[in-house]
Amino acid sequence: MNANLISVGEIINTHGIKGELKVRPLTDFPERFETSSVLLMEKDGQTKQLTVERARPQKNMLIIKFKEIPDMGSAEELKGGMLKITRDQLPELPEDTYYIFEIIGLEVRTEDGRILGRVRDITQTGSNDVYIVAGQTKEYLIPGLKEVVKSLDKEKGVMVIKPLDGLLEI
Repeated sequence: MNANLISVGEIINTHGIKGELKVRPLTDFPERFETSSVLLMEKDGQTKQLTVERARPQKNMLIIKFKEIPDMGSAEELKGGMLKITRDQLPELPEDTYYIFEIIGLEVRTEDGRILGRVRDITQTGSNDVYIVAGQTKEYLIPGLKEVVKSLDKEKGVMVIKPLDGLLEI
């Protein structure tokens, strides 16, 4: 898989008989799926370019019809595929705001230099993100708050935190 591509949707299933697909969006930018948008679909090591013909929301999913997919048989072959974009298609984020893929994998250290582990996953709680950090012997749940996360250096791959009292003992 191409590391320079960013996942923005997962093809869950077909929808109907006209080649529509049920897609779980993996982006905070729904305009990514507007008519005429071009996306890349990766599946089984293959990449295919797709153009959105139309898209509509359905519960927490999207129903998308691609111009290149004429029928249910063609749509069936895409199940399990990932819809992706290139890094240059990413919108600029405000300062001190990061994409999830930029945070996952960072080494997490305390201000005094203690290495806790690496960010394995991120849970979005609504009020703030929680970083799931996999250490040598345990996992830590680190709230994504400014008073906890003191610095984040994407180039060095390091996040420095100031743990709240009792945070690391849980």
